[in-house]
Amino acid sequence: MPKHTLFICKSCHHSSAERPENSPFDGNILLDQLNTLCAEKFPNDEIEIQPVGCLWACSQGCVVAVSSHEKPTYLFVNLSPEDSTGALLEFIQLYIKSSKGAVVWKQIPEILQSTIFAQIPTPKI
Repeated sequence: MPKHTLFICKSCHHSSAERPENSPFDGNILLDQLNTLCAEKFPNDEIEIQPVGCLWACSQGCVVAVSSHEKPTYLFVNLSPEDSTGALLEFIQLYIKSSKGAVVWKQIPEILQSTIFAQIPTPKI
C-alpha cells in the first residue's frame, strides 16, 4: 500500500497579528500535534508527515497538503493548530480508505470544509 503524506508548512502563522519574538510558528505547533496524534492513531506507518519550509501560501495561515500516489492532492489553508488537528486526522482516514482519494463533501469534517483551497487532480502519465 502506498504511503499517504501530510505536508505541513513549518513557517505558517494563522493569526494576522505579529508573532511574539521567540514563540513557535503556528505551523510548527500543528506539526508537533500531528506527529503526536499520528503516532497514536497510525502505528503502522501508513502516514508520513513531512515538514516543509514553505508551501508558498503565506497569506493563508497554516497550510497543509494531503497527497498520495495516484490520488488527488488536497490543499488546506487557514488552519488553526488548536482546532484542526483532529479534523485533519479524520480527513486522512477517509482519504486512506478511498481507493481513488475521493472524499465525499458531506463526510469532510465541517471545520475543514471552509479551509479546502484546492483539490489537485492526479497527473495522467
